[in-house]
Amino acid sequence: MKVWLMLLLGLLSVPAMALEPGEKLAPWTLLDQFEQPYTLDDQLQVLLVARDMAGAKLLETALQDRPKGYLEQRRAVFLADISRMPRLVASLFAVPAMRDYRYRVLLDSQARVAPRYPGEAGAVLWLDLRGGHLQAQRSFTEAAALAAALEQIAP
Repeated sequence: MKVWLMLLLGLLSVPAMALEPGEKLAPWTLLDQFEQPYTLDDQLQVLLVARDMAGAKLLETALQDRPKGYLEQRRAVFLADISRMPRLVASLFAVPAMRDYRYRVLLDSQARVAPRYPGEAGAVLWLDLRGGHLQAQRSFTEAAALAAALEQIAP
């Protein structure tokens, strides 16, 4: 019995596996800052993931002065991992502040989705998708580079 328990605990502690090009992303649904559901579908071209506040601020800076709907026009969405944020802080301050953003923020408050995608702290992970399959991934640590990459996507 102890062997099975040790094996199970070992499997639970394995870090997220890296995604490989060509791999299909598993479907998921998350709520945004307005409590509206979004379900990953095959139409999405770019999934942007921030694992912490620094990554979220990086995207906020990159999207400064962009019109409402800028990401949606480029078939891109932003997923923010807010699972480490205290619930009280999230509900009273962070999420209400996000309602002023001109872009949609998909909120992963229970770390159900963001851990599937390997990413570093202080960065925005960019997943390039076609038909729900991963084509390429890159990481941005500078807002200007992220803004320039977003400009390259045809609306």
